[in-house]
Formats: sequence, C-alpha cells, structure tokens
Amino acid sequence: MAADPDYRSLFVGLDQTVPLLSGEQKRYINFDNAASTPPFRAVQQTVERFLPWYSSVHRGTGYKSQLSTHMFELARETVLHFFGASPQEHTCIFSKNTTESINKAARRFPFTEKRRIVLTSGMEHHSNDLPWRQAARTVHARLTPDGRLDEADFDRLLEHYAGEIALVAITGASNVTGYLNDIHRLAEKAHAVGAQILVDAAQLAPHRRIDMRPLDDPGHLDYIAISGHKMYAPFGAGALIGRRDTFEQGDPDLQGGGTVEIVTLEDVVWAGPPDRDEAGSPNTVGAVALAAALLQLEQTGMDAVARHEAELTAYALRRLQTVPGIRLFGSTDPEQAGQRLGVIPFQLEGISHFKAAAVLGYEFGVGLRSGCFCAHPYILHLLGLSPEQARAVRRQILAGDRREMPGLLRASFGLYNTKDEIDELVEALTCVAKGKYGGVYRQDSASGDFHPVNWNPPFPALLQPDGYGGVGQPA
Repeated sequence: MAADPDYRSLFVGLDQTVPLLSGEQKRYINFDNAASTPPFRAVQQTVERFLPWYSSVHRGTGYKSQLSTHMFELARETVLHFFGASPQEHTCIFSKNTTESINKAARRFPFTEKRRIVLTSGMEHHSNDLPWRQAARTVHARLTPDGRLDEADFDRLLEHYAGEIALVAITGASNVTGYLNDIHRLAEKAHAVGAQILVDAAQLAPHRRIDMRPLDDPGHLDYIAISGHKMYAPFGAGALIGRRDTFEQGDPDLQGGGTVEIVTLEDVVWAGPPDRDEAGSPNTVGAVALAAALLQLEQTGMDAVARHEAELTAYALRRLQTVPGIRLFGSTDPEQAGQRLGVIPFQLEGISHFKAAAVLGYEFGVGLRSGCFCAHPYILHLLGLSPEQARAVRRQILAGDRREMPGLLRASFGLYNTKDEIDELVEALTCVAKGKYGGVYRQDSASGDFHPVNWNPPFPALLQPDGYGGVGQPA
C-alpha cells in the first residue's frame, strides 16, 4: 500500500486519546469532517500570535486597535483573493457560518415584483432551502434516483419560469452524497435568463478550488457562502462573498453600530459595503483564523487536496463494500472517486443508524454522523420513502418519538485522514454488523440516540483555569 501523504503534521489534536466503554484509551478517529474539521496548526499559531495584540477594530486610534483593524481587513482581502473575487466587483461580508451568510443573502437579495422566484434543488442542506422559502417563492428541481441533480428538469424549470426567476441557489457539493454540481455551467444557464446564482460552498470550499470569475464572464458566480469550521478554522467565522452592487443598495438586515455613515434623529445614511452588513463588533479572531486556514490550503495546493481525497475515497469505497450487510448510497464506483467529494453515506442491514453510530463511538473511538444531516427531503428521496411513509414519520416526531426516524450513517474525510484509519473503520463496522460489541444500549425516545447502560464518558473540566477540577471533574 502506498504511504499516505504526511498532512497530519499540519493539524492540532489528531493524537488525542478518548475513553472507551471497555476502560481503554484509544486515539480518536474523526470521520465527521462534513460537519466540522479540526484546526490547522497554522491557524492555532496565528491566533496565538495575534491574541496579545487583539483590540477593538475600526475607528480606534491606539496602536493595538490599528493593528487589529489591519489584520481584520487583511483577512478580508485574503478571502477575496482565495476565491478569485475582485475587490472592485465583489465584497466579503464576515458572518458566523454558511447558514448566517445565506440568511443574510435571502434578506438582502434585490427581488423585484416581476422576479420573485428562487430555483433550487431537492438535494440542498436546509440552510440553502429554508431561508429562500421565507424570502420568495421557491421552486425545487428534481433529482435522479441516485441523488444527482436532474439537470433536464432544472433546464425545464428555468425555461418555464425564465422571466420570473431572480436567483438560482444551488449547492456546490452535497453534504450527504458528495456529489458535485457543475456550478459554472449552471451559472451560465441562470445568467442566460437574467437570473443570478448563489452557491452554497460549505462542503465544496475545503475540497476544491473555487473561482468566482469576473462579472462579465457568463459562468461567473454572483455569491458564495462558506464556513470556517468546515475549513480547518473552527473559531466562529464564515463569509458571504458577493456582488458589491447588491450590497451597495438597500437597508441592512441587522442595524446598529458600524453600519452607518451618519445618524440624526430624523435620518440615517447607511455605510457602503461591507460595513453596512457587519453590524456590531466583529469576530476579528475568527476572521484572522479563517484567513490563516486559507493561506495554509493555498500553500498545500487545492489540487493536492483533491488528489489525496480522491485516493481516500476510492480506497474507502472498495473496503467498505466488504462489510457484511452494508448498503452504500450515491456513487459507489471507486474509479469515479475524483468526480465527487469524500462523503460516503451508508446503512447497515437490520441495525439502526442511531445505534451503529453510538457503538462506533463508545467502543471503537470512531466519530461519524448519523441521521438526516440537515437535508431531510434529500434523505427521504435517497431512502425511497413514499409520501405516506414520510407523513407517518412526521407524526411520530411531532409526538416526541424519534426512535424510528429514518436516516443514514455518513463517513466524511478531511485532509489529514489516512487509509489506515479507513481500515479501522471497516474493522469496527464489521464488528457492529456481526454484533461483536460489548455494551448494552438503551435508546432515548425523544432524541433517538443510543447510550450504554450505566456508563457515561468522563469529561475533563476544560473550563477550569488549570484545566481540571470543579464542575465536570472526571469520575
């Protein structure tokens, strides 16, 4: 077996051990990167260098304040550069995460009386679906049986509503199946009917190069939304990168300090972008951390990131198919691993996804995700549930019972994961599939989660000044 590239040295916390139900300690394996990623060491080091200089930003006259403002604006420039955005045509608005960015876009988008339709798809994360439902009429393009965008249906809807569609809102890469959409081709189609396009890039940005392109390019992207916590910078910052002309107009969705040029008792003059849309004191540390992560990704090379992930994904698809009773969803062809992300959904025959995930964590020290991954309509589609079955599930959930909630298991890869870790996952899944585990588990009806009987993991009291003792002290 070829050696995995040595990317692990770039990260913090990969050798951390965790307690198992057996009483042993084991090095934790994280396959839940589609949800959140560990920090780059460069991010940690940058934050540590910056913290002694941290101060208020904008309008402060002290040296630390000026330095903090410089770092905050340098972070903004770094984000624009990383995504091929022009400061003359685009602005970078810092947010908490992709969800906040898309909500802001939905509230600030310049819908007109004639154009009030958003065309999206059935594969979207809730964050790129629900905000649009509140802002406009939302039309969903259908999916193929295996979960890809049905581009023929997309084209049909685009033609049917051509004069009414204001925006296409589409994911760059699915957080469930890892499918990639051809965002520039979809952008050309959107622009051809006078619409704009927003790409939910939460999953795409950590794994593939994104180029927004100049606005006169037919395939340009009008807006993208990203999260730092999915890009190895878990310090609470995300960004909405979008057309400057959009954010030069209209009232900000959040109003207060920093958003104005001047206020009188009779009038308000709003500031220009991005200040108009960054109310209150910003998360300067988070912005600096995000910029540091982008610089590390740039140094590593996004093509190298994609190659490593394709190798892991191909290897995982081959190895996972040896697990008894496993069913893989989405693309299962290892030869096509480079055409998708390393996000693999699956289920084990006869075993609740809730229970399988619990056993993997409590007894094997493997972290992955189970459930619907904030994409309920997509999961129902992949599982092939009928409308009546979906309604029955809804009734159970509304009654406070999630024990039979449909869902999948999901393994998702980061830059630091290795083939050896995939081997450990496959070994653990084989044990779960064969019932070879030691704990007795009880299911909580309200959450659906399984927990071992008479055991709780001992948590260190990390909030204590010395990192130990007091509330939360390990048993």
